[in-house]
Formats: sequence, structure tokens, C-alpha cells
Amino acid sequence: MGKPEPNFHYKLMALGYKFRDFFLPRMNVLKEVGIEPGFHALDYGCGPGSYITPLAKLVGESGKIYALDTHPLAIQMVQDIAARKRLRNIETIHSDCATGLENRVIDVILLYDTYHDLADPDGVLKELHRVLKPNSVLSFSDHHMKKEEILSQITRNNLFALLREGKSTYSFSKV
Repeated sequence: MGKPEPNFHYKLMALGYKFRDFFLPRMNVLKEVGIEPGFHALDYGCGPGSYITPLAKLVGESGKIYALDTHPLAIQMVQDIAARKRLRNIETIHSDCATGLENRVIDVILLYDTYHDLADPDGVLKELHRVLKPNSVLSFSDHHMKKEEILSQITRNNLFALLREGKSTYSFSKV
């Protein structure tokens, strides 16, 4: 991801997301993905944590959520959500590419509105491919990109293939 935004801009962006999430609940997006209890999920570019609470409901107590971002405020906001809601299955990762996770441990990755801003998109896709289990899903959305651009970018290195197109997301399978 690119250079982190200044704290004031980040807080302003987070406020905008709260309004968005009120009118367009994130659970509606996540329902397209097919997340089940017990899943291990990676929210890559988690931002202020818009998906954390609905994701926690879907994976349940037996699941695990990894929330990764480059911005220290994003990490702090997710940690605050986890503490406030007493979510014990959330782990934050402060990074710009590497997850630090073992190979093939993730069932689903959320890559939402982040790809367009990545400093090393090919490196990130290789890292995501590495941590995904076989038959797992990369759920992708980026309102800065057109459909053709998304499909060509995500599939060009033969790491992922389009599985399905939802109303809000594209699901890619690991090749």
C-alpha cells in the first residue's frame, strides 16, 4: 500500500466510512463471499475496521480474523473494536505487503478498495496466494477500477482465476 495518510485525513476518511456503513451495511457485501463459521479470514487493507464486526459474526468464535494495514491508526481502530466488542479472535498485522502468516492457513481474503493503491501489487498477490488454502477465495472489490482492469490485473500472473462475480465483489479462486 502507499504511504500512510496523515492522521487527520485518516480520521476524516474513517468518519466517512461510518456513514457509508450505516446506509450500506458491510454484512450485505460479506454475504456474497460464502464465509462460514470456523473460517480463517484476512482483511488485507482493513482500514478503520468496517468489516471486522460482521466478519466476526460470520467466522464465529471458532474462526480467526487477521486485519492487516499500513496505517498505525487503522491497526489501533481495529484493536479498539476488538476490545470494545470483546472479540478474542482478531489479530492485527502492521505491514505493507508481507503477512507473516504461514503457508496455506487462510480460507478467505478480503481485498477491498486497496489494490489501486498498492506499491507492489504483484508482490501482494503472490503473498496472498501463498497464505490461501487450496479451494479458498480471494474476495476483491475496488471502486477505483473497471471490471476489465480488475479481471486482467488479478488473473494475469495465473495465481487466481475468476470464480464468480457478485453484486459488490469478485470472487477469485487460487490456481
